[in-house]
Amino acid sequence: MDEIITPGIILSVMPIGEYDRRTELLSAQFGRISAFARGARKPGSSLVSVTRAFAFGQFSLMRGKSSYNIRSAQISTYFESLTENLDKACYGFYFLEVARYFSRENVEAADMLKLIYCSLRALELDKVPDRLIRCIYELKMLHINGLCPTLERLVSGTGSYTFAKDLSAGCRKAFRYVTEAPVEKLFSFSLSEEVLKEFGYVTARLMKQSTDREFKSEALLKEL
Repeated sequence: MDEIITPGIILSVMPIGEYDRRTELLSAQFGRISAFARGARKPGSSLVSVTRAFAFGQFSLMRGKSSYNIRSAQISTYFESLTENLDKACYGFYFLEVARYFSRENVEAADMLKLIYCSLRALELDKVPDRLIRCIYELKMLHINGLCPTLERLVSGTGSYTFAKDLSAGCRKAFRYVTEAPVEKLFSFSLSEEVLKEFGYVTARLMKQSTDREFKSEALLKEL
């Protein structure tokens, strides 16, 4: 077996057998992978705390013929404050679920990993409205995956973009900024309530066109 050390974030966790856990890990080099944590549910195991959703850091993995095993991890942040706030936890789990949908095994995901980290960090800092963070996250996720139209194509109002032909100047500016700015500078602007509502409508329509399901965590967001 080969040892791999990769930055990553735990997307989901489920119990396996009496003592083990199966995780989905989004890694920079290898995309979304299944990784087993043997004995992670035993009291005192060093893997107890590193195999939970939102854990972000460097993971040491052993690659076998058909799966990975987590040997150890150096976690830099657990995003614990998100789990202490119901609203922010719902947004955070939605971000993880969307990342699970778009990520693929053995497809490099460094940009996606950076987007998740910066988005969760923005939720923690609470300087940008959560609804705007969601819009930025969705639009940039589509852009990273080659599913986002150019601004010119969007506002042409043709084909499936008839809903966007009369976008306001503020919404157009926000759209261009998010699609062109580096991930680490995305969460540095604000919008009026009117423009935010319009921006949210646009990103929701684009997400619906690019996905084939309603995310489970999205239902919780609708109740916020």
